[in-house]
Amino acid sequence: MTPAVAQPVRVYADTSVYGGVFDDEFARPSRVFFDRVRDDRFHLVVSAIVLDETALAPQPVGDLLDEMLAVAEIAEITDQALALQQAYLDQGIVTAKSADDALHVALATVAGCKLIVSWNFQHIVHYQKVPLYNAVNALHRYPALDIRSPQEVIEDED
Repeated sequence: MTPAVAQPVRVYADTSVYGGVFDDEFARPSRVFFDRVRDDRFHLVVSAIVLDETALAPQPVGDLLDEMLAVAEIAEITDQALALQQAYLDQGIVTAKSADDALHVALATVAGCKLIVSWNFQHIVHYQKVPLYNAVNALHRYPALDIRSPQEVIEDED
């Protein structure tokens, strides 16, 4: 009998994680996260919104995204994702000013990701908002989404 091979976890990384590689405070866990993608421990999912946001970022951030696109899946902005984004807004999880943050969560959910990683502690990785996102997901018959910082999902060998 052949031992079961662990499948990589489907994970959506928002734009902050790409920029985090080049930020002193977030560099190490962000780099390790992308190393785990390269090692096939995570199956990376990105979206057009990440592509648009990184287009405005410094060149090294865009270069990192370009490298990751070789191994990533691109989640399309669908009617289902837009409807879920609107449901988050309707429930007041975030305001219209943070609609892009709600869209990141909706895209990760609709794309069937188990996990979203972000350094956005105000609108995405927030202890009060995570259960609200998941309550809306349940109402719309989507599974719960684990929402974490890269620091929380990397194995630390130290």
